[in-house]
Amino acid sequence: MKKIIIILSSIIVIIFIILMIFLFNTDSKDKDIKETKDKEIIDKVPKEDNNEFSKLSYYREENLDRYKAYQSNNSDLSIEDIVTRVNLNLDKETYTDTIPSTNLNTNYLLVNKFNYLDSSYIPNNLELLDNSYAKSGIYLVKEAKDNIERLISDAKEDGMNIRVISAYRSYTYQENLYNNYVKNDGVENADTYSARPGYSEHQTGLVVDVTKAYDNFNNFENTDEYNWMLENASNYGFILRYPKDKENITTYSFEAWHYRYVGVELAKKIKASNLTFDEYYARYIESENN
Repeated sequence: MKKIIIILSSIIVIIFIILMIFLFNTDSKDKDIKETKDKEIIDKVPKEDNNEFSKLSYYREENLDRYKAYQSNNSDLSIEDIVTRVNLNLDKETYTDTIPSTNLNTNYLLVNKFNYLDSSYIPNNLELLDNSYAKSGIYLVKEAKDNIERLISDAKEDGMNIRVISAYRSYTYQENLYNNYVKNDGVENADTYSARPGYSEHQTGLVVDVTKAYDNFNNFENTDEYNWMLENASNYGFILRYPKDKENITTYSFEAWHYRYVGVELAKKIKASNLTFDEYYARYIESENN
């Protein structure tokens, strides 16, 4: 009898152990299932978007670290300005990480210290300006030429006397011009007011330098003609390319005489936005093309 009791006790102990093992495994599986389900639920819940830059249409994922770095050094700037400037590579040294310009032979063509034209680039449809509007030997793309001639004629009716003193320049011409400036003023100073060859807007055939007729262009800011241009140039498709107080964007000194043709519709939009061509390009033109 004693032996039977021992056997039964052993069986009960074994059954108890087996039951405990089963219950433990079941609890572990349930826990694993619950954790998996909880994780799935968490993954499905939208995470809070802490990337304030991504809300902009011209945001670039690959520039995120640069946006953050630029923001830490320029905390006074808006998110829009930070993204715009980084997209324009203004967080880098000029003439570094340069790329070929796109939109060739269009009014959207951007040329600056990060976007260059090949030495062989010559714009299509260059035409000679009449001497009544410009110095001899001045060429422009036909659309720009037609509109600057119309502008000068209409300005004359308002008593303004505007004349083109420079427009299209070849790569070679700009190379010689820039090298002369460097010889006289050094690279650092020359870079503030003259473009290196391939980086000059004049090579686009869409730029005019204007002045009051037979007056020094350096005095243009102080003339009625300058004020007339500020007010009316956009109606003919031209914008002041390097405005005052925008040197940190254009990377050039203010040039009262330098006007860029972009077409009437775009010129009016840029003027209304109070943005430079660079800024407008980065926010609207480039983002639409990507």
